[in-house]
Amino acid sequence: MRQIIIHIATAALLCGCSAYRNFESPEVETDNLYRDVSSLCAGGDTISLGDLSWREMFRDPKLQQLISQGIASNVDLQSAQLRVEQAAATLMSARLAFVPSFTLSPEGALSRYDGSTTKTYGIPLAASWEVDIFGSLHNAKQRSKAVLAQSKAYRQAVQTQLVATIADGYYTLLMLDRQLAISRRTAENWKESVETMRSLKEAGIANEAAVAQSEASYRSVRASIPDLEYRIRETENALCSVLGQTPQKIDRGTWRTLELPGVIATGIPLRLLSARPDIKQAEMALASAYYTTNEARAAFYPRITINGTGSWTNNAGAVIANPGKLLLSAVGSLVQPIFNRGLNRAKLRVAKAQQQEALLEFQQSLLNAGEEVSNACYRYTQSERKLAERREQLVALHGSVAATQELMRNGDATYLEVLTAQQSLLAAQLSESEDEFEQVAALVSLYRALGGGREIEAQPQNNE
Repeated sequence: MRQIIIHIATAALLCGCSAYRNFESPEVETDNLYRDVSSLCAGGDTISLGDLSWREMFRDPKLQQLISQGIASNVDLQSAQLRVEQAAATLMSARLAFVPSFTLSPEGALSRYDGSTTKTYGIPLAASWEVDIFGSLHNAKQRSKAVLAQSKAYRQAVQTQLVATIADGYYTLLMLDRQLAISRRTAENWKESVETMRSLKEAGIANEAAVAQSEASYRSVRASIPDLEYRIRETENALCSVLGQTPQKIDRGTWRTLELPGVIATGIPLRLLSARPDIKQAEMALASAYYTTNEARAAFYPRITINGTGSWTNNAGAVIANPGKLLLSAVGSLVQPIFNRGLNRAKLRVAKAQQQEALLEFQQSLLNAGEEVSNACYRYTQSERKLAERREQLVALHGSVAATQELMRNGDATYLEVLTAQQSLLAAQLSESEDEFEQVAALVSLYRALGGGREIEAQPQNNE
């Protein structure tokens, strides 16, 4: 027995330092993670756009209602929540492994001999407790905690994507509604123009070609309306699928009521690392792989289990215990790793490879984050420049339409010139609505890239 204790103590000293060492996130290079967005978006230590809750980011009450519905009903988010619950149950199981287990097996017998009946009973109690000297149970528990944190980060990543998808679909509908209104208004105006051209023809001022051209332009605008109506229906149906409801009309506001934050700040790279749920998910996957490797190392050492039995029986009338049971279990645990050494080495190599793979995925997630933030921020600033130029174009085209109409009334221009100016104005008006949507979509994309979409009432983390 003394030699067994000496061997156990020696082994514990050799592996105890590494077996109980907790995971530390690796040092990463964050310089220029966003490329040059500091010159494009407000940076520094200001509050990041990703720090805003989705209610602060998206202030339209109808959009907020849709997002709330999506969070409550979306199938992907519900599946992610079930993964959290599964991981929580696994962690509970890992914690209970530290507690001794007891087995109670009552038994009884009834015998009759020579007219005499004998009743005997026994209440055996068996106890088993694994002493975690070499960190096997500790690392299993830590791995389960990392898996739970990983599943929570995955759930948040799904929610971030869900919030952005709903917002993008909602703003798409507002943009299409605006384009439909422009097209219908233009069609009404051009219908009046057709009547005007017919009157001019009767007065001998215009010819049949001008009437035909005006009619064709009017029909062209009318033909574009069914396409817009189909796109609206298609977008509504897609949004309903995300919301977890049957296809139906989406209640919404108008583009004029749109309200978004005016100040954009990406925050410093370290803030991005703490905010993006996919990065947290990759970090926890690395932590899980780290503890799996520690478990594989611990398998080279004995598993010390203390077993004891006791029983109360009317045969002996007292408690019966076997104190030698502890020695048999201890010796068996010390011998077992010798026969599994080749298998344990293979498991350790696999665990190390998986840990390295998780590290590479973590590093890649940082690069992906930097790419997405850089693209979204640059997209937003470029959309601002494009929108400014488009509005200048609209001013010029409004002047062109008015001037050509005046020239035609004076006989100095043909209807073809008026028609060309009107068509250019319509195209620019539709393009302006797309440009404004592009700016909003870029802002939503930046919000998603910065890890936005978090709930205000976040669930508390268990630090046990």
